[in-house]
Amino acid sequence: MKKTLLTAIICAAMMASCSESFLETTPLGVGNEQSLSNKTGVNAVLIGAYSLLDGVGSGPVNTSSVSNWIYGSIASDDAYKGSDVGDQAQITTIERYIPQADIGAYNDKWVAVYDGVSRSNNAIKLTGLATDMTAAEKAQSLGEARFLRAWYHFEAKKLWNMVPYVDENVTDYINLPNDQDIWPLIEADFQFAIDNVSATKAQVGRVSKWTAKAALAKVHMYQRDYTAAKPLLEDIVTNGPFSLVANFHENFRIATENNAESIFEVQMSVGDGGAGQNGSWGDNYNFPYGSAPGGCCGFYQPSQNLVNAFKTDAAGLPMLDTFNDVDVTNDEGLSSTDPFTPYAGTLDPRLDWTVGRRGLPFLNWGTHPGKNWIRDQSFGGPYTFKKFFAYNGENAGAESPRANANNYRAIRFADILLMRAEVAVEENDLATALKIVNQVRTRAANVVVTDAAGRPAANYLVKPYPAFASQDYARKAVRFERRLELAMEGHRHFDLVRWGNADVVLNAYLAKESKKRTYLSGATFVKGKSEYFPIPQAQIDIMGSSVLKQNP
Repeated sequence: MKKTLLTAIICAAMMASCSESFLETTPLGVGNEQSLSNKTGVNAVLIGAYSLLDGVGSGPVNTSSVSNWIYGSIASDDAYKGSDVGDQAQITTIERYIPQADIGAYNDKWVAVYDGVSRSNNAIKLTGLATDMTAAEKAQSLGEARFLRAWYHFEAKKLWNMVPYVDENVTDYINLPNDQDIWPLIEADFQFAIDNVSATKAQVGRVSKWTAKAALAKVHMYQRDYTAAKPLLEDIVTNGPFSLVANFHENFRIATENNAESIFEVQMSVGDGGAGQNGSWGDNYNFPYGSAPGGCCGFYQPSQNLVNAFKTDAAGLPMLDTFNDVDVTNDEGLSSTDPFTPYAGTLDPRLDWTVGRRGLPFLNWGTHPGKNWIRDQSFGGPYTFKKFFAYNGENAGAESPRANANNYRAIRFADILLMRAEVAVEENDLATALKIVNQVRTRAANVVVTDAAGRPAANYLVKPYPAFASQDYARKAVRFERRLELAMEGHRHFDLVRWGNADVVLNAYLAKESKKRTYLSGATFVKGKSEYFPIPQAQIDIMGSSVLKQNP
């Protein structure tokens, strides 16, 4: 489903509802309860709720993107803001863990997720009023709408923790207190979706029963409720219609969207009359700079720490404790015409599907030239974002060089597998955890980046673990594998917070990284405070501080 469907369907609903008398005709372009309380209208409004999944449609877009590139990756050890010091300085505030509630980014994200909640509630209310839908059709519609309502609340919960829960019965939108933990309400909505949505999707962009199970499992994992998460994860792994695709990078190509690994995929499109707004527009800053494809704006640059994490030892295993002792060689400080020899040590091949670095092929756009594609190396470092970049020739019809039809894979099977491995570790079932992690690592070795002659572009070596010697070692290995597999996908900050070790990991990161990126000097992640972002001051000003209370 693409957003352009919404306009057409709403227009059809409006035309069907016109009165014979022009005096009673609903004005063109205006939807009301009467005209939309039918099967066509309900579907139109439901598509409108789906359409906001990408974070585009409620105001500023880059700060509300579905990818959470700011809140999930830059607010972690995966990425820098990038670009230069003055552009979008509010993101640097977030990167430095400064709790400044009045920056616009927080309000942008808040408005986007609660607009999604509102659209979902509208679909719920209209479904109840429709008289031309069967009971089965209503159950399906309500299940999808309640899934979406839960998803948007889940996004808010991840960012701010104590947030209002808004259902279809709320009429006072000025007094929305955040005085209760909304996890049980999110769980109830996802469970309703499990009980009422079909197991197969009518369209690839819609949710299924399996999508709802995966989302509910993630909600339990965020609460460290492994007992509740386990049967859902096990059901998906054992009985679900999913599998790892053979090539890791097939999860990030337009040509291989909605594949066997996809559980929940937010649909993107270009050339659809949407002026590029439907093409991952929330990530339109995240392109290499200068003469590079996209040509702007140089944001979202992978950190040196992340690149170092992909180093492997002689056995092809991660360096869990020592990966950051010595940097992978980079070209910082060198012009694109200066001689440069890339790192010769062994690397996990997922690195070069995830990060753009000098001397390596940048998909089919040619060899990454280094500094010529970087806006300011001294500020944002020598690397560029690559993971979701569109291949040359696969993004036909794009209205802008920065509109990208590459879908965002919000939940994929590897994510669920690694959560199942986490549960196994906490149960001290190390054999199951080992089997799952090695399944992911074995896939990582299947297809590597190659040069023009078809040879491996770097010294790639990734192998399965022979054993997990202890529960502590297994926990470290599973968490490390999750970082490698899901790098730059917007999950890292939230993973560290739910594991309870964000302060230890991120303060160690800041201590070393600030020597490279001096703007990080003095930055500190404060335990008990920095896990969640400030409630937007703009929302507190609307509701009052006695109603909507600021985070600690």
